[in-house]
Amino acid sequence: MNMLVIFTHPNHQSLSYAFLQQVLQGCRENEAIQEVKVLDLYEEAFNPVLVFNEKKRRRDMHTAPDLAVYREQLLWADKIVMIYPIWWGRPPAMLLGYIDQMFASGFAYRDGRGLLPEGLLKGKSAVCISTMKGPALYPLFWLNNAHKVLLRRALFSFVGIKRVKFFEFGRMEQTDGKQTRKLEKVYRYFKSLTA
Repeated sequence: MNMLVIFTHPNHQSLSYAFLQQVLQGCRENEAIQEVKVLDLYEEAFNPVLVFNEKKRRRDMHTAPDLAVYREQLLWADKIVMIYPIWWGRPPAMLLGYIDQMFASGFAYRDGRGLLPEGLLKGKSAVCISTMKGPALYPLFWLNNAHKVLLRRALFSFVGIKRVKFFEFGRMEQTDGKQTRKLEKVYRYFKSLTA
């Protein structure tokens, strides 16, 4: 299994970065995982801003030369892992900008004759690991699970990725031992992952 880990947090002293380290440790101890590549969007200085004009048209985004390396990463990966904080009820703008550009028509999906397009990333799976300051049930009861709906239905399902697992960890700024238990949970998951 080839795994692409997309890490989105500007601080390498953050809890999100600690989750990244646990993912990588679990992967190193798992024989089912052949190779892992990490894309750190902030360290990479990925430009999340969409630009369309007379020279750069939206319909050509799937062939943009400056995004070729990122398209190759997504095609290479069997599993896509996203690690990010929840800010204002959604992933950071940096990650959303990556999604806007990378999951483009002609690359991630193709318009068809039916109601929904044809997903071109079929056969892949995804894992989303997010942390938030508020309680874990806040997104469910206050935001109608907008974050999960955004990623599961509006993104992954749209491009053909049906198997999506979420780890949403709330109250992560409290130092009552829960951080350690959550980090261990993620480590164990990736250590024992088979597909």
